[in-house]
Amino acid sequence: MGDHAAALRAIPSVSALLDDRELVELQERWGHEVVVQAARLAIERVRQQLLAGETVAIDDWPEQVRLSLAQLVAHSLLPVINATGVVIHTNLGRAPLAAEALENVAAVARGYSNLEYDMAAGGRGSRHVHAEEVLQALTGAEAALVVNNNAAAVLLMLTALAQGREVIISRGQLIEIGGGFRIPEVMAQSGARLIEVGTTNRTYVSDYTGAISEATLAFLAVHRSNFTIAGFVHEPSLAELAEAAHAHGLLLLADLGSGTLRDTASFGLAHEITVQECLQAGADLVCFSGDKALGGPQAGIIAGRAALIGQLRRHPLMRALRVGKLTLAALEATLLQYRLGRERQSLPVWRMLATAPAELKERAEAWQAALGQGEVRPSLSAIGGGSLPGQTLPTWVLALASQSPQSLLARLRAGQPPVVARVDEGAVLLDPRTVLPGQDEALLAVVREALAGDHGAGQAASALSEEG
Repeated sequence: MGDHAAALRAIPSVSALLDDRELVELQERWGHEVVVQAARLAIERVRQQLLAGETVAIDDWPEQVRLSLAQLVAHSLLPVINATGVVIHTNLGRAPLAAEALENVAAVARGYSNLEYDMAAGGRGSRHVHAEEVLQALTGAEAALVVNNNAAAVLLMLTALAQGREVIISRGQLIEIGGGFRIPEVMAQSGARLIEVGTTNRTYVSDYTGAISEATLAFLAVHRSNFTIAGFVHEPSLAELAEAAHAHGLLLLADLGSGTLRDTASFGLAHEITVQECLQAGADLVCFSGDKALGGPQAGIIAGRAALIGQLRRHPLMRALRVGKLTLAALEATLLQYRLGRERQSLPVWRMLATAPAELKERAEAWQAALGQGEVRPSLSAIGGGSLPGQTLPTWVLALASQSPQSLLARLRAGQPPVVARVDEGAVLLDPRTVLPGQDEALLAVVREALAGDHGAGQAASALSEEG
């Protein structure tokens, strides 16, 4: 107790620490205020350790301050290596951007831009024109609008068009997706009144038309992004809903969730209705995400009839939901890859989906040879991101045996850069499908270090077992 009390009394003051020559140099580099904060953090950390009864030998206070300074100036948002095999991984930022999108973002961010400037007229313009023309060309829509995500798109669509009116939806489409986003709650927030029809597994056109009243504005069709209903099921096609809605003077609004511009069946997956097909079926407005199957930045895109898009643009909520220049720069560059027919080569999401199993096996075998351990085995990659629920692609993974798979996962996440993997049948799996080109060397360095820690932990466990 006396040693701890003496150690507490020996803790220097902030001013005394700042007079140290090494800390003077740190202040010259980082500035006085942030070094003061770092010194206070270092002192408080040591004080708390001593008060907790820990034995703390502090003979290098400048190093303690440097550790605290590193925490203060470190980024919390970090690039990671995705070795999970989940292509559109919501927790890892969804779609990686194409090189062309990154270049366009850098070019626009570096200086000024024509975000709201009409170059021809030499005066104020509209940010909504950016990306609209290419969206019209790709989807066949009369007009398009970009907001900050698809939840915002749904909210804007219902608030601007259906506030105080009724919107009819099938009970089988009252979905909840990640983060607690529930369609009924969004509809309530918009001021639209939700009218549920049909049952969870079977809904007919007659259910929709039988619920129409003088207050009805639209039918709403919602894509079941993260689950399927199989067996004794029925629901109308979009074309059937559109015909029925329009026959009664109503709108058909469609929330596609992920949204795709290309036929997923060409990748060996089930067919996912495209934005183009949805509009061709008669939907008046379609909304979808920008950072899922599209392969671009986080955004919500609404495409459809020009008159309706005009109403959305003029609504006061639009200003709160609009996107900035960096999102528009990334989105337009992404869409241009579709216009040029380069999406399979340029967009990481589509490139990953298109990678052949043989190529993935070869890459996993190269990792095995470099590490000198592990088993290359067949597995499955998930699409993720609310796209094609239940659909997977065949892959090959490197399976690493471990005394404690969860501990190995933690050491991988603590690497520089962090590596996120998954566990299956007691082994840690590294799936090359989602490890980007050029990341192999960094991945292997982190894995080697993590495995070395695993070996040490295994030896310690063995020693304890023998002693016992």
